[in-house]
Amino acid sequence: MEQGSAREGVRPAYAPGAFSRAPADGRMPEVRVPEQARGEQAGVERAGGRPADGEQARGEHTHSEPPAPRVVQRHSVRGQILDALRAALVDGELVPGQVYSAPALGARFGVSATPVREAMQRLAVEGAVEVVPNRGFRVSERGPRELAELAEVRALIEVPVMLGLARTVPAHRWCGLRPLAEATVTAAAVGDRAAYAESDRAFHRAVLMLSGNEQLVAVADELHRRSQWPLVSGPATRRADLLADASEHTALLDALVSQDLAVVQALVREHFAGADR
Repeated sequence: MEQGSAREGVRPAYAPGAFSRAPADGRMPEVRVPEQARGEQAGVERAGGRPADGEQARGEHTHSEPPAPRVVQRHSVRGQILDALRAALVDGELVPGQVYSAPALGARFGVSATPVREAMQRLAVEGAVEVVPNRGFRVSERGPRELAELAEVRALIEVPVMLGLARTVPAHRWCGLRPLAEATVTAAAVGDRAAYAESDRAFHRAVLMLSGNEQLVAVADELHRRSQWPLVSGPATRRADLLADASEHTALLDALVSQDLAVVQALVREHFAGADR
C-alpha cells in the first residue's frame, strides 16, 4: 500500500525520466519539455504582455470586456514544472544533498528561471528542498528516523478513521474505489515509482474523503507526500516491493466491503509498521 522508503492516476505533463541521471561531473541532467509548455511560457513573457508581430492580441475587440489575463498560462507552466519536479524527487532523479539552480533547470525545461524558482519555493515550503542563497536549492537529506516518525503520525490519523469508515460506509461506496486500487497495481507492475506514488496517494485520499473531513484529508495527504521522498541513502524500490504494497490496497478494499474490522486493522497497522522499512 505504501512505498515505505521508496521514492510520488494521472501523470504530470513532464513525466518521470525527463531528468536523466546526474553525471559524475556535476552537469545538470537533460530535461524533455513538451512544445505546448514552451509556447505558454513564451506567451507569458512577451514584453508588456503584448502579442508578437503579426499575432492578434487576445480579447482585442470593440466591446468593453477586458482581455483574458495571461497569468493563467503562467500558473499552468509553473504547475506542470512543479509536478515534474515532484515526480523527479520521488523517482530519485533529483538527488538528496545535491544543489540545483533555477536557471540551469529552466534551460533544460525550455522556460525562464522564474516558474522553476516559483515551483522550487513551493517545494521548500513543503520541506522537499532547502534554499541555498546565491546558489539555488538543495534537495533535503532525510534519514530513517524521519520516515519512521512520519509513518507513526500517519498511523495515528488513518487507522482510527479507516476503522470508523469500515463500520459505516456501505459496500457499494467501497466498490467505487476499485479502479483507484487497480491503478496502483498497474503502476507497480511496470516499476514506475512516480506513477505508483501518485496513484497510492489518490487511493488514500479517496478513502479518507469518505469521512467528510476536508482538513483531515489535506493533512494526511501532505504527510503521505513527504513520506514518499527518497532517503539520503538506500536501495531503490524494487518492482516486487511495489507490487506487494499495491496488493494491500485491493486486500483492504475487500476487508472494508465485508466490514471485517479485524482484517482492516491488521492490514492498515501492518502497512504503517512497514512504511519505514
